[in-house]
Amino acid sequence: MLRTLRSIGRLIRAARILGRHDALMPLELRGEMPASLLALLPLAKIRLPWEAPPQDPTGSAGERLATALAALGPSYIKLGQFLATRPDIIGVELARDLTSLQDKLPPFSMEEARAIVEEGIGKPVEELFSTFSEPIAAASIAQVHRARTLPEGEDGQSRDVAVKVLRPGIETRFAADLDSFFWAAETVERVYAPARRLRPVEVVQTLADSVKIEMDLRLEAAAMSEMAENTAKDAGFRVPQIDWERTARRVMTMEWIDGIAASDRAALVAARHDLKRLGRQVIQSFLTHAMRDGFFHADMHQGNLFVDADGVLVAVDFGIMGRIGATERRFLAEILYGFITRDYRRVAEIHFEAGYVPNSKSIHAFAQALRSIGEPIFGRPAREVSMGKLLAQLFQVTEQFDMKTRPELILLQKTMVVVEGVARHFDPDHNIWESAEPVLKAWMIERMAPETRIEEAAAGALQLGRMMSHLPDVLDRAERTARLLAENVDEEGVRIHPSSADAIARAQERRSGYARPLLWLAIGALGALLLANLM
Repeated sequence: MLRTLRSIGRLIRAARILGRHDALMPLELRGEMPASLLALLPLAKIRLPWEAPPQDPTGSAGERLATALAALGPSYIKLGQFLATRPDIIGVELARDLTSLQDKLPPFSMEEARAIVEEGIGKPVEELFSTFSEPIAAASIAQVHRARTLPEGEDGQSRDVAVKVLRPGIETRFAADLDSFFWAAETVERVYAPARRLRPVEVVQTLADSVKIEMDLRLEAAAMSEMAENTAKDAGFRVPQIDWERTARRVMTMEWIDGIAASDRAALVAARHDLKRLGRQVIQSFLTHAMRDGFFHADMHQGNLFVDADGVLVAVDFGIMGRIGATERRFLAEILYGFITRDYRRVAEIHFEAGYVPNSKSIHAFAQALRSIGEPIFGRPAREVSMGKLLAQLFQVTEQFDMKTRPELILLQKTMVVVEGVARHFDPDHNIWESAEPVLKAWMIERMAPETRIEEAAAGALQLGRMMSHLPDVLDRAERTARLLAENVDEEGVRIHPSSADAIARAQERRSGYARPLLWLAIGALGALLLANLM
């Protein structure tokens, strides 16, 4: 009961702020809502004496929602950013508008920041840094300070670093709001059956899992370290180095980046950077990370990218990361490459091979639907062609063919839309397909190389070997069962009729007799498989 009252109180506050921005019941959707629900709208708009007069709501439903969520604070900002990755739940247009949600809040005090650093690292700030600046950026979960380390190492050099510090009490604030989200989701699932197909509790759980990772800066540091290893030999892209000695759960220290923010196009032009090359680089880097490594920066907007003096893209803020498995990577590469080459039949076949579309559907009808997506983009100006929008249309079409939602592909699609926006910011006439084709083609050729196929075959053979290692135990259990049955008693001491016992025993012996030759046959096949792949 106490949880219910607390949740209702928090949600009423949120509803009032949403209502004042005309985001609780969007103007565009009121014609579809019941009168009983619309009757409650005036209550949400009542202004209390201490509240500022509301401004006239402007913009689309998504823009008004983004403004209201920003006013509600950190938890709701993260909720909006998460929903922007789920167009399958809230629709493509609303998700697109929420991608512009600004994650900027006033900074907290220097005293609090220093106290968090000292508690996390276990040393006074003066023993860690020679300088520690006022916050230079503040978001919903953390803020960033510029600092300089004390002289250290054999060369006695000091280094400029960025220190990210979690907001005081942010864990408690998020825990309370997430509990309210769970209560609302559970209530909706229980009382409103049509909403169950959207799995609101599962959606909130995914958000909670994501926030849990962002609340431990050691995990973000680990993501940066992993991507730094993956991209160590890549030209045109790099990741700042982590200072692990000055990193803890609520504090993360990394290399300071001297560069121009990717959002400052005028400064990039003044510095004579090649913007066409940067547009190509951001697309190819993202696709390389996703396809080659299966691990990509899922929040790669202009605010999280810098361009250093050598024209290298440097990414920061690794709180949201995406992963896709090897199988999904292969399917995705072939799907995108199939669109590039206009081979719609092959794209359709891949969907069926992957199990994305049920075999009960017509592959010819599906290929025809894919053609309706692909053909309109060819021959159009480069600035009007979007790979991200193509994937969004693809997901809409596949719903008609009972394709189940693939969350990992949706996150990839959302990130691709953002990355395309960065490329077009650098070069408005950038041709997404020309940048993507060499990466996809090179990846597919590499996957078909003999040495790669041998590695995959060896991995499959190893798995088969593990399975076969259990066969002797299976055969022994079968023989033991046959003996017990022959004695007319099962393993639990239950008496079995003699005729039934004889029949079961004979069947078990026959299976055992078949299984032993099969075991040797499987071992021989394994040896032949390895031999064939090594020749």
